[in-house]
Amino acid sequence: MKLNQLRYIVEVNRRGLNVSAAAEALFTSQPGVSKQIRLLEEELGVEIFERSGKHFTQLTPAGKEIMAVAERILGETRTISGIAAEYGNDQAGSLDIATTHTQARHALPEAVSRFRRDFPQVSLHFHQGTPMQIAEMATSGDVDFAIATEALELYDELAILPCYRWNRSIIVPDGHPLCNQTPVTLEAIAAHPLVTYVFGFTGRSRLDEAFAKRGLNPDVVFTATDSEVIKTYVQLGLGVGIMASMAFDPARDQGLVALDASHLFEPSITSIAFRRGAYLRGYMLAFIETFAGHLTPDVVQQGLQARTPDQRAALFRALEPMLDEAGPRM
Repeated sequence: MKLNQLRYIVEVNRRGLNVSAAAEALFTSQPGVSKQIRLLEEELGVEIFERSGKHFTQLTPAGKEIMAVAERILGETRTISGIAAEYGNDQAGSLDIATTHTQARHALPEAVSRFRRDFPQVSLHFHQGTPMQIAEMATSGDVDFAIATEALELYDELAILPCYRWNRSIIVPDGHPLCNQTPVTLEAIAAHPLVTYVFGFTGRSRLDEAFAKRGLNPDVVFTATDSEVIKTYVQLGLGVGIMASMAFDPARDQGLVALDASHLFEPSITSIAFRRGAYLRGYMLAFIETFAGHLTPDVVQQGLQARTPDQRAALFRALEPMLDEAGPRM
């Protein structure tokens, strides 16, 4: 049994059982991947994948158990590499972060700038995706950190820590009728077509909950994953925008007005997550604290130890009073 064989079966599983996609990601050939998987199955005496002709269709019962162990083994090899690198040069390395467009564009730039000044030998790599994709990248070890508002809590393999609290603004063209209403109400907003985030992105669930509680069924005419796209279509007159307050800049977004909506929607919390078995190098701990000052190395350790839902909830409650002063200003 070889480590590369384990990498092959794990990557095939990640790629939806698509051997060609796995081979491309691993910079090798499709026949080579197929051959090594067959050799591993022959050595183990069981099939890992069920097949229909030449195509994999699903994991076998034995394959599911083997896959879980293979993922743990590969995770431990990355830990060994991290430990060795830390002792070789604790100021150099790479940091991979998976996040959404809103976080990358509006929440992270200041922290990244400060981190780069402190650790110029660390290369940063951003990977954008949906919250589910982001969480899966962190779970599999493809990235070091996942930063998002949604979905992270669905993955037990991740340690999750709250970074900052944020809320929303109503975005309208200057002179829009809503500008004359103080305070803005949900009923008034629901009377207009809405432009907002795709469900599952940037706290969209809190928005839907607020309307549902009031028995309102707003007409959402356009959704996007990108705050800049939302503002563009508001400017075109497609509808009233609802988006994260941090994504609005009066100097840059001329012709638009942001109306405070914090009294209408429950605030959302953006969190950072990382795989429980990961080895966090010194500069990784420094990045976490740079992004959210209350997340000291000691708090990160508490996050690693909080494994049950009750333990996680208790840690979140303890950290919640700090969140108003953490992260970007709204």
